[in-house]
Amino acid sequence: MAKSTASPEDILVGGQAVIEGVMMRTPRAYAVAVRRLDGTIEVKREQVRRISERCRIFSWLIIRGFAVLVQSLVLGFKTLNYSVNVSVQDLEAQEAAEAAKTGAPEKAKPEKKKSENNTLSIVTSMILGVAFAVLLFILLPLGLTILLKGYFDVIDNWVVFNLVDGVIRVVIFFAYLLAISRIKDIQRVFEYHGAEHKVVHTWEDGAELTVENAGRRPTAHPRCGTSFLMFVMVISILVFSIYKFHAFWAIFLSRVILIPVISGLSYELIRLSAPRCKKGFFRLLVLPGLTLQRITAREPSDDQLEVAIRALHESLELEGIARIKLGESL
Repeated sequence: MAKSTASPEDILVGGQAVIEGVMMRTPRAYAVAVRRLDGTIEVKREQVRRISERCRIFSWLIIRGFAVLVQSLVLGFKTLNYSVNVSVQDLEAQEAAEAAKTGAPEKAKPEKKKSENNTLSIVTSMILGVAFAVLLFILLPLGLTILLKGYFDVIDNWVVFNLVDGVIRVVIFFAYLLAISRIKDIQRVFEYHGAEHKVVHTWEDGAELTVENAGRRPTAHPRCGTSFLMFVMVISILVFSIYKFHAFWAIFLSRVILIPVISGLSYELIRLSAPRCKKGFFRLLVLPGLTLQRITAREPSDDQLEVAIRALHESLELEGIARIKLGESL
């Protein structure tokens, strides 16, 4: 099997699924590839400066995990926004073509500024996304736990309180994933998520980046964001149990303030366990996250694998890695 020209150990890659596409990230570059309605693949790629290069403190243990999380969120919303804009352009073009066939007058569209790099749109999306996550995964579980505390005296114990709170959080997270997985558009995103994982596995195995090679790889990956969130939820139970509070506002505020610590610990743990995930204790450690990915990372089509390969290829090329041979279909 042909090998790539750069060592996977030297270049850590990752990414995320977007609307009809995939974003791939290398240490100092990213590329997002989106499949258009006409079958072509549109690509946007940019260099990215590591946040630790801007300030040395962000390279410290634990702190670097939260810094990476923030940068990943910003990049994630930015590339998702890009893919949405591409999809909107295709839909508008499709509507115009249908109007031309039927002879119907084209709908007047209000003039608007190009939003591809609209900072306000990205910031607004991030704020709403974070607010929704805090409401659903912190405020709601906490409220339900306090409600149950009135019926079960055992929950007065602070450790039990946080354990119940954590279990409710996991159940809500699981139910949320199951609910959105029934949405057709989200199913497509989950398929692209599986494509992203398969291509990352192919790169890490040192194999040639082709649809055939990627298709044989698993859809689950130990460094997936889904696995990261599972680590966050389990570690939060332990961290929240260290300091005891009584007032509702104090408990809620402590959970929000401790997010950087929990995310930092989760980052370190997932980085430690991912390379060792096939052996002993670490295998058990990553198993819940890998199992949960049966929902969030679905089997992709060859067309979706092509998009993921193109995104990784473009990102690696911008990173400065020698050109990687791609399949003839690309």
